Amino acid sequence: MKRIITALLLIVCIGTIGAADLESYEFIDLLLSLPGPVAPLYYQDAVLFTASSSFRRVGISFAHEGFSTVHWMQKLMLPRDPADIAADGKNAATTRDSGILFHVEVIPDGLQSMDYRMVIDGLWTVDPLNPDSVTGSGGILLSRVPVPSRPRRYETYYDAATGQVNFGFPAPTGELITIGGSFNNWDPFMYEMRETSPGFYSIAIALPPGTYQYAFFFRGERYLDPYNHERVYTRDGKTASQTRVR
Repeated sequence: MKRIITALLLIVCIGTIGAADLESYEFIDLLLSLPGPVAPLYYQDAVLFTASSSFRRVGISFAHEGFSTVHWMQKLMLPRDPADIAADGKNAATTRDSGILFHVEVIPDGLQSMDYRMVIDGLWTVDPLNPDSVTGSGGILLSRVPVPSRPRRYETYYDAATGQVNFGFPAPTGELITIGGSFNNWDPFMYEMRETSPGFYSIAIALPPGTYQYAFFFRGERYLDPYNHERVYTRDGKTASQTRVR
């Protein structure tokens, strides 16, 4: 129940931006897994930027927009424990500051790197959490995020030439991600995915023609495929992603 309340709170605060599904549990879990402000992270077709909420206001402006727009970061608010609320009285705040400001920027097609600057409490600067920088026109220092190569916009697809299904899943770098499904009796340990680009994991599995249900396993929990919107209920009442091999 606490996770559901947290999810609803974050959905109200976040909404949906472009191709990145910001209403999914995958994105909510990514935010909740952050220990604090971190260097930029890849999420689906976007990049997640963060900053400390100790700043009064933080904005971010991008070279691919000609630095014409400042995107102001949102504060990530989390629900307080009900016991703490009760102890403080009926008028106590129901949310708490996570310490994180964030902005999600969808990666434009054809972009090889994302260059940007931040405005922190009224001062223009590079991203203090990103060590990668380049010198732009006029000698201005810019922060840079390399854009990973993506064979397709949606990374889960069937390749008829090889008879393989290529599965993809976004998660923080350095994680253990596995996949299980009706093709391996739902064994969550048999297939370990490989981090093929920072924050993106993939695996190709050869499957004969048929219809298959599957899910990803990450930090002991089960996740649906954010790149595949075909979903079904399995015999045990759980929701699973589904793909077809011709």
